[in-house]
Amino acid sequence: MKPQATLIGLGNLLLRDEGAGVHVIRVLQEKYVVPPGLEIVDGGTAGLDLLPFIEGIERVLFVDAVNFGEEPGFIGELNNEEIPAFFAVKSSLHHLGLADVLAAAQLLGTLPQEVCLIGIQPHTLEPGLELSAELQARLDDLLEKILTKLSDWGISCPRRPLF
Repeated sequence: MKPQATLIGLGNLLLRDEGAGVHVIRVLQEKYVVPPGLEIVDGGTAGLDLLPFIEGIERVLFVDAVNFGEEPGFIGELNNEEIPAFFAVKSSLHHLGLADVLAAAQLLGTLPQEVCLIGIQPHTLEPGLELSAELQARLDDLLEKILTKLSDWGISCPRRPLF
């Protein structure tokens, strides 16, 4: 059975805040129950290798560090056509990869009905494994934004019991 939605965390864990998308999906998997209708994918910097994870899926939610030109920790949301249009003016090769994935899926006729990108403005992309203090402080807000979007799509991820 194919999932009704896929949540894909993007980013490079070796470049501090660039790994925000991967960090937040790991927290979600640790603290919340993932229902059968949701597939969670550590997309890292996979690029076109992500195509099989979005083909034939109704909804895909990407989470990543995104340069919105805002203060570090700003959380934004882009939906459907807004995503490639936003990245068309960016110079990041990593994000051009996301636009390429969506363009390839569209050419193949496998683009999901709904595509959403929730992004957080990075503070630093310097080498390192930990998120900056600015992004660490906003991780719960980023997680809440993801859970709200999934809820809007009819997907509930209840919190795991603490014991």
